[in-house]
Amino acid sequence: MRRVIWMLLLWVCAGVAAAGPQAVSQAVTGGLLYGTLWLPERGAQPSQAVPLVLLHAGSGPTDRDGNNHLLPGPNDSLRLLAQALAQQGIATLRYDKRGIAASANPLWHEAELRFEDYIEDVLAWTATLRADRRFSRLILAGHSEGAQIVAEACARVKVDGCVLIAGAGHPADAVLRAQLAQQLPAPLLAENERILAALKQGRLVDDVPQPLQALYHASVQPYLISWLRHDPRQAIAALTMPVLILQGSADLQVSLAEAQALAAAAPRARLQVIEGMNHLLKMVGTDAELQRLSYASPALPVSSQLVDTLTSFVGQRTP
Repeated sequence: MRRVIWMLLLWVCAGVAAAGPQAVSQAVTGGLLYGTLWLPERGAQPSQAVPLVLLHAGSGPTDRDGNNHLLPGPNDSLRLLAQALAQQGIATLRYDKRGIAASANPLWHEAELRFEDYIEDVLAWTATLRADRRFSRLILAGHSEGAQIVAEACARVKVDGCVLIAGAGHPADAVLRAQLAQQLPAPLLAENERILAALKQGRLVDDVPQPLQALYHASVQPYLISWLRHDPRQAIAALTMPVLILQGSADLQVSLAEAQALAAAAPRARLQVIEGMNHLLKMVGTDAELQRLSYASPALPVSSQLVDTLTSFVGQRTP
């Protein structure tokens, strides 16, 4: 695991507690990460500290706003969530992961990326945010793969809460098997199993069939090997702070069974199922057309129940 050797947060409006989104950056091992700090309006008490939620994006080339160029269009799920939380008096910090969007760096190569790098990056941001007196409480929240990343980080640092949104409850190989079981013909399923078994054992695979190259191309395999060593159930079981598990009933990518597996591993955690919410935090219910549109347009707002539940959780005090 790489060690963060120095940290620095650069605020565009240093010393100014202006409301709204502000560009920020954080030094981590090998370069800088770029993000957005969104401060809420403080009304008659501009000097009063506010709670802050760090929002970690999901897997692959997903940026700070929740957008991914592999999808049909932008959805802005994390940007909309940050905006909604600001209206509730809660600050947020969301950022582009290393190698993604504004945090792209020619010195960072996919073949050198490891799951542990993402955990160390969260810890770097967390150390800086904890020292900032503008913030009264610090909550780490992750979406999809980001849920497992923040759970691992929460086990190593003092924070006021941990939120897992649409996070897997089983190791990545089990999740991949489940997702591909209904999509691949039998011969490719057998190839998929062969590749996963090798990666689980820490072995690189040279002969990946063309239809599986997008998942298992050579430069991503070292990352997958590092990810497969981690079990989200072990991560959440180790947490001692308040934990909230959020899952949408209309999520086509992560099933309710995954959230239930997380809850079973951490009986003290709170599980909240939001009826009609999909993987992009939008309310689509059983409407197939809304589900499709949510992946290509930011027009749909994020779930108000999601915002209300998060707001309530952020405001609770540990006994």
